[in-house]
Amino acid sequence: MEFCLRILELVTMKKNKIAFDTGFWASFVAGNPFKALDVFFDFADLDYYKQNFTKALIYSYKRKVYEQDNPSNVFVFYTVVRSFLKVCYSLKKKSKKWKVKESLHSQALFHLSSLTKEEYENPFIVFQKAFHKKTVEEFELFLCQILELTLSPCPADVSDLTTPYIHFIKMLDAAALMRERGVEKIRKTDMIDAVKE
Repeated sequence: MEFCLRILELVTMKKNKIAFDTGFWASFVAGNPFKALDVFFDFADLDYYKQNFTKALIYSYKRKVYEQDNPSNVFVFYTVVRSFLKVCYSLKKKSKKWKVKESLHSQALFHLSSLTKEEYENPFIVFQKAFHKKTVEEFELFLCQILELTLSPCPADVSDLTTPYIHFIKMLDAAALMRERGVEKIRKTDMIDAVKE
């Protein structure tokens, strides 16, 4: 019995990896957050996510059901965005070892995103700010509220949905930018140079 308890301890002491739950909607289980981002944007593009997220937020205040002809679309969208949330939380932790490659293109399209210049240069900042303001559990509650309200014909008096919505839009822009530019591991010499500065 003692041996079994020790084995259980060792198993639970392993690095706690976040399950991104991509298998439900992508038929592919991604364990790496950067691969999960690829799967996320292979499933649909940035505009699709932003438009559907905005429509869902608007419908949460209406007396109409969003996607009334096929409400299951809302559930699938919820599961995809919930996976995205988990990826974003994981990316917040990756900022110490990874960096986004510098842009080879001009910043002409920069004004089309929700990011500040600083966030455009280092998209990891977006995830750090978001999870400094709200916990993962608070974001998940927000997603559940959106799901419930968009599928209900009765509007409800809910807490602030705008703040988490803004963070989600910024995370979508940051994630799309990361995927477009690519990421690279920070070399130890880069870390030493940064400490010297």
